[in-house]
Amino acid sequence: MKKKMPQEVTIRREQEQDIEGIRQVNRAAFGGEYEVNVVDQLRLNCPEILSLVAIEDKKVIGHILFSPAQIVQADGLTLLGMGLGPLAVLSKRQNQGIGSALCQEGMRQMEKQGAPFVVVLGHPEYYPRFGFERASIYGVKSSFEDVPDEAFMICIFNKPAMARTRGVAHYRPEFGSTA
Repeated sequence: MKKKMPQEVTIRREQEQDIEGIRQVNRAAFGGEYEVNVVDQLRLNCPEILSLVAIEDKKVIGHILFSPAQIVQADGLTLLGMGLGPLAVLSKRQNQGIGSALCQEGMRQMEKQGAPFVVVLGHPEYYPRFGFERASIYGVKSSFEDVPDEAFMICIFNKPAMARTRGVAHYRPEFGSTA
């Protein structure tokens, strides 16, 4: 059974003093520099990102990032939305509701900002609790090769906008240029 998030943890937008802590959390969670580099590049190149942190005792213990994504249809028309990722929590603080709190707050802000959809490439057992479903149900697939169908998901906030949208979802180019 998962524990409730400790009350001393605060979820808020990233601030400049959080950047090194965000790097450390992503490095520890993913075991490398790919996610660290993606986040750094998006921070520099894309003012539309939403970067949230979980703070405890003035330290970053969790991080989530949302950045623009688009679905490109066969006829070339595109629908702009958002992509979730990465989501990271220090290993010693996992299973305490921190990642869920980050995701819930981020998704709340995405809906409030009018994003028609959010896509995520992640664990199919984790993300459905936040409203995500297999994207293929809606005729949407990932631009990344060899992505398992169950791991690429979408949460739709604007059903009328998505009613006839079918195609390939693309994250920002920073996701492909930092490997």
